Amino acid sequence: MKNKIWFFVFAVSFAAVNARAREAAFAGKFYPADRAELTAFVDKALADAWPVKPAGKALAVLAPHAGYPYSGRAAAYAYKVVDDNYDLVVVLATGHTTQVKGAALLASGFYETPLGRVPVDEKLSRELIAANPLFTDDAGAHLNEHAVEVQLPFLQRRLKKPFKLVAAVMNSENLPDLLKIGRVLALKLKGRKALIVISSDMSHYPAHETARAVDLTQALALQTMSPEYFRLTERVLMSKGAAGLDTCACGSAAIAAGLEAAKQLGAGEFINLKYADSYDEAPEISEKGRVVGYLSGVFVASKANPYKIKFDSGHKDLLIKTARAVIAGWLAGSKPSAELEKTDYALNLPAAVFVTLTKNGALRGCIGTVEPQMGLLDAVKYAAISAAFSDHRFEPLTKEELPAVKIEISALSRLERTASAENITPHRHGVVVRSGGHSGLFLPQVWEQIAQKEEFLSELCSQKAGLPRNCWKDPKTELYTFTVEAFSEK
Repeated sequence: MKNKIWFFVFAVSFAAVNARAREAAFAGKFYPADRAELTAFVDKALADAWPVKPAGKALAVLAPHAGYPYSGRAAAYAYKVVDDNYDLVVVLATGHTTQVKGAALLASGFYETPLGRVPVDEKLSRELIAANPLFTDDAGAHLNEHAVEVQLPFLQRRLKKPFKLVAAVMNSENLPDLLKIGRVLALKLKGRKALIVISSDMSHYPAHETARAVDLTQALALQTMSPEYFRLTERVLMSKGAAGLDTCACGSAAIAAGLEAAKQLGAGEFINLKYADSYDEAPEISEKGRVVGYLSGVFVASKANPYKIKFDSGHKDLLIKTARAVIAGWLAGSKPSAELEKTDYALNLPAAVFVTLTKNGALRGCIGTVEPQMGLLDAVKYAAISAAFSDHRFEPLTKEELPAVKIEISALSRLERTASAENITPHRHGVVVRSGGHSGLFLPQVWEQIAQKEEFLSELCSQKAGLPRNCWKDPKTELYTFTVEAFSEK
């Protein structure tokens, strides 16, 4: 009887240990199962990748995770910039098969590939689980998931020294949770020789040209170093209803959390290293009309220098002409469409825009959005039509008036909360006031009519927000400042 009990306990213990041995489930499916063949593919892909030497240290990389014939050569660009000074790798990966609330860890054991075993950093995994309940020990989430495994051969060939692994599977849509995961992770990684690998493919199943527009717009969004802006960009792109576009990034959750962690660790810049799609990489086995996008990039330690839309003369001319054209089209009975810009990807980025109409120097309409809600080109179309036909202060614009109307576009910066009116600079700052569910906005151009700060703020409170004139002096009133880049018809 004792022998039977001992055998049962042994069997259960062996099964528990064996469950933590994450074997190479996708060898021979997503990448070569033969050790020599796998080594040859990875080494050649790394050798063929163009060398890029970022000015700062690589704190995180973004790498695709499809089968190697499709994305392996693109993934190599991410690992090309990685040096050998890491003893810990954190892989934040897409969860394709199991829904998880936060970050599902393989908290003990190892991951295996034909190149050998990579041990899990069990101590750090336990610390993460103890630090926040969003981190869970869930080996089952890794069982049929390829997004961690396919990254490991590149790491095994690129990092010559032994390293430990923290592997997380993610697919939550909850941005506050994802930001918490990134911050907790960064706190635990400070002072460590750690590399974060974000494992994600980009757009799924649109046509080749559409995928490129969607994915390179997202690359620009990543350069803002803002997880919130990246997720907003995804929503804006999806709202356009591009044919075949199922998702903008299957690893959106991993990207958001990884970007936040990289920022907290000192990353100030994202560098796009390589973009391709499945048709680019494997035209003999991929359809041009139905592709998956692959983006490799690196987040490097540097002073924050986030990307901002640059309004050159070409942009300004195009946006002004677009505003006039959609007003004229509306008067003729046509409605503008939300288009995906396929040549100038910055026009797809979310932007807050106001369009101001004047006639003989007098205001004739002014409407826009305070926060980015749609892509730049679409925001101009919306604001132009609204200023012409929906500003309640004026009658709708007529066809006869249009030739006499002058159009001005104001692109707003991000709102910044200010603790005091003392921080508001006349002629530089636009101002938003908010209190008790009421809000109002004055563009910086209003300083031309109201030059005194006290009068400016009092008029903002009463005229635009419907609040008492002196509410801006109340500490409970929220004041926000912004700047604009304004341009108009000549």
